[in-house]
Amino acid sequence: MKISTKGRYGIRLMLCLALQYEKSGHMPLKMIAQQQEISEKYLEQIINPLTKAGLVQSFRGAQGGYCLVKSPSEITVGTVLRILEGSLSPVDCLEHTQCKRADICASLSLWQKMKEALDNVVDNTTLSDLVAEYHAKNN
Repeated sequence: MKISTKGRYGIRLMLCLALQYEKSGHMPLKMIAQQQEISEKYLEQIINPLTKAGLVQSFRGAQGGYCLVKSPSEITVGTVLRILEGSLSPVDCLEHTQCKRADICASLSLWQKMKEALDNVVDNTTLSDLVAEYHAKNN
């Protein structure tokens, strides 16, 4: 399984907003695009589903921008990735339980273990964890 640029850039975007959350402010998308060296147009496509999902709020006007709706400690990487990527399952058959081979498939348990391991990592990593890692690497 491979996380697309949408998912990777989405995590970077959310990290920027989490860092800004510490300062109690919002951040213009243009500034995020410049800091992260990502197209502003592409970031617009990424931020829309995050806004619709209620993780991000937008503010209009000259001093407008975006901010997190919840504390970074309340937003997991898994939540962000599932909004942007959809299922994180390594194979389709885990999502579609009507597989005719499920009873005899020797690899099904392998795929299930992989999914559980990935879910465990992304669902137990918050934006606060990424903020701490950012500070550890940039101080």
